[in-house]
Amino acid sequence: MIQPIIEKVLAGGRIDGDEFLCLAEKADLHQLGFLAESIRKRFHPEPVVTYVIDRNINYTDICISACKFCAFFKAPEDKEGTLLSNRELGQKIRETQELGGTQILLQGGLHPDKPLSYYEDMLRFMKSTGIHVHGFSPPEICHFAELSGLETKTVLKRLIASGLDSMPGGGAEILTDRVRLMLAPRKCSADRWIEVMEEAHNLGMRTTATMMFGHVETMEERLEHLQRLRDLQDRTGGFTAFIPWPFQPDNTALATTVPIVKTSGYSYLRMLALSRIFLDNFDNIQASWVTQGPKIAQISLFFGANDFGSTMIEENVVAAAGVHFRLSEEEIRRLVEDAGFEPRQRLMDYTLV
Repeated sequence: MIQPIIEKVLAGGRIDGDEFLCLAEKADLHQLGFLAESIRKRFHPEPVVTYVIDRNINYTDICISACKFCAFFKAPEDKEGTLLSNRELGQKIRETQELGGTQILLQGGLHPDKPLSYYEDMLRFMKSTGIHVHGFSPPEICHFAELSGLETKTVLKRLIASGLDSMPGGGAEILTDRVRLMLAPRKCSADRWIEVMEEAHNLGMRTTATMMFGHVETMEERLEHLQRLRDLQDRTGGFTAFIPWPFQPDNTALATTVPIVKTSGYSYLRMLALSRIFLDNFDNIQASWVTQGPKIAQISLFFGANDFGSTMIEENVVAAAGVHFRLSEEEIRRLVEDAGFEPRQRLMDYTLV
């Protein structure tokens, strides 16, 4: 049943949703890896694997969303909640630049009362250091818009004018409303996430896309997520990369209410390969060593991934779920070379350094 689909993929054809589900159900791991690697080579014929040196800065852990999958947030009334000062931001940026870092991944909780001007001032300060700010996400943009009474497009324009360079694909989780209502009912809807991304692309901003899988979603809902991303990429071409990563259940409210089987390396590689096969208009697919560890990430390079992601000088959200993988630039380069590829540092837009 899958041979015609395999031949179609190898010939450069686009698979539809039914064919995706057929591969997900019937193809074995080697078949998926073979197809995903053929597509990776089509996009990247040279044996180069990229990575970026950056730092994840969470400007606050105070959040009104209270997502059931998050072990990092603090409720507004929690006295242990934090909000970084410009001095703390500046110190983190200097440390990043001293290590050769080129960008900051800036994200935080949905703080209940900071005005839009607060984030504009934060961006202006950060840009004064010369760093690329890869910041916020559609749920944050929707939150800023709600508090300020402005349209999300206006919020984006003001943030761009203040120094926002690009936007990460955070807050996507699974882009179906059934799942979002179960996991994060206070977050923006799937449609709004797509709308904000489309607005950002139309303003000339490049963004990434993510998917957090392995919790309460079905394979059909994973397909809906990927279909929404592929359709938007057809319209705008604004996504630079796709990053799928498995849910980390430890220390989360969701794990206490729903039986969760932690995603295995085998299941992760299958989903990674399926994503590479379906997202035929995405140039880059990123491995997730932060959740899977260095060895599975190394194998990912043969299942469709062409990017090793970030050195993540600092990472707090996944660490709060009890996962503590850390890699230096030297270790990333060694892992890439040991897999038979040439490691190259990149910028957010995949320009090589």
